[in-house]
Amino acid sequence: MDDWVIWIILAVVLGVAEIFSLTAALGLLGVSALLTAMVAAIGLPIPIQLLVFTLTSVAGLVVIRPLAMRNIRQPQIQRFGVDALVGKSAYVVKEVTGRQGLVRIGGEEWSARAYDETVVIPEGATVDVIEIEGATALVYPRE
Repeated sequence: MDDWVIWIILAVVLGVAEIFSLTAALGLLGVSALLTAMVAAIGLPIPIQLLVFTLTSVAGLVVIRPLAMRNIRQPQIQRFGVDALVGKSAYVVKEVTGRQGLVRIGGEEWSARAYDETVVIPEGATVDVIEIEGATALVYPRE
C-alpha cells in the first residue's frame, strides 16, 4: 500500500473521531494527515512526510485551535424557577427582620427574612435576593 493511502485513511479516521469529540484537535490532526498525504503522493520520502505532519500538527494545535475555540460560542447558562430570582432586586412591602417580612420580587409577593439576622430592613427599602429557602427569600439591603 502506498504511503499516501495510509495518510488518507488516517485523515478520515481522525475526521470521524472529531465529529464525536468536537474538540477541534482531532480535526486539525486530520487536516495535517491530509496535507501529508499530498506530500506523499508527489513522492517525497517518509522522513519529510513525518516532518510535514509534525509541523502542520503543531501549527494547527498551537495557532489555529486557540483561535477556533475562542470564536465558538458557549451557550449561556440559564437559571429557571426560584434559582432565577437569586441576584434580583426586590421591594420591601412589610418590614423584614431575621425572622419574618414580605417583599415584592418582579410583581410577586414573597415571604422574606434578612440574610443577616441582625439587620432590620424598613418598609419601602430596596433589597437584593441572596438566596431562596423554600418559599422564603433571604434578602440583604442595597447600599
